[in-house]
Amino acid sequence: MKTLLIICLCSLALALASLAQSPAPPQAPPPGAPPQAASPGAPAAVNPAAPAQLPTGSAPPAGPAAPGATVTATLSPAPATAQSPSPAAEEKSSGGLVGSNWLIDKFHKGGPIMWPILIVSIIGLTVVIERIFWWTARWFRRDPKRIEKVFTAIENGDLTEASKLSRGSRDPVLRMMWNGLNHQHASLQGALQVAAGIEIKRAGRFLVVMDTLVTLAPLLGLLGTITGLIRSFSFLGNEELAVQAVTGGIAEALIATACGLGIAIFALIPFNFFTSRVSNLEFELQTAATNLEVMLGAQTAAREMEIGGAPTSGKGASI
Repeated sequence: MKTLLIICLCSLALALASLAQSPAPPQAPPPGAPPQAASPGAPAAVNPAAPAQLPTGSAPPAGPAAPGATVTATLSPAPATAQSPSPAAEEKSSGGLVGSNWLIDKFHKGGPIMWPILIVSIIGLTVVIERIFWWTARWFRRDPKRIEKVFTAIENGDLTEASKLSRGSRDPVLRMMWNGLNHQHASLQGALQVAAGIEIKRAGRFLVVMDTLVTLAPLLGLLGTITGLIRSFSFLGNEELAVQAVTGGIAEALIATACGLGIAIFALIPFNFFTSRVSNLEFELQTAATNLEVMLGAQTAAREMEIGGAPTSGKGASI
């Protein structure tokens, strides 16, 4: 639990830091705005359409030059043609469709409801990763061969060997069987139920959190939709800002809804998978517990028959 909280907090801190350090996109000046004054150290812009000006104090040459005289000519550079950047260059400079600038821009356009949606997504991703690691480790801890050896030892009446085989195992089924074998004289069924309940609780950890996220994420998206529409309709009275404000509010509503539905879909599939794995583990524990009870009951009945058969045969012989 502590590891999950630490991972969740670190992910949230990194997300907030990346959003806080994102630079604001440059805004283009309006069409009628005057050009900005150039800085003192910056070179002055040259207008290709303007006529070339001679330096101050120099006069244009009058008439043809005398033979043998040196003629000084000043060549002006050809005006550079303005080239529009290609769409590929623009996409590369802006980071592409899935770049960080695009994601951050959509996040800010989604409105304030995107912050709780971000927290929900980080928690859901952390829980899914933790459960994947747990079930992967549980898969490697399975030991069906040892389970068969334990049942064989119980069938042969060697309960000591069965207890040794199941001791120290990391398989949930073997741990439950070891608990039942060591408490069979007190209450075998109660010991098996307690051990099985502990294993099922470990397997179903954080499933309640995932179930809550599956329900909460679409509700947050719906809340963002409502707030975005309210923001859109609040600007309908102003004719100057009506079109731009209504468009921005609708975009906010759609972005929040899409993010909420995406998180719900992302968390629903792992939630159903982990729930099915818990059900399978519960079935395995119930099957092993039933087999253990039946085999130990048969061993006890056979032992009682052996103990009760001697006095009966002796009594019949005396009669």
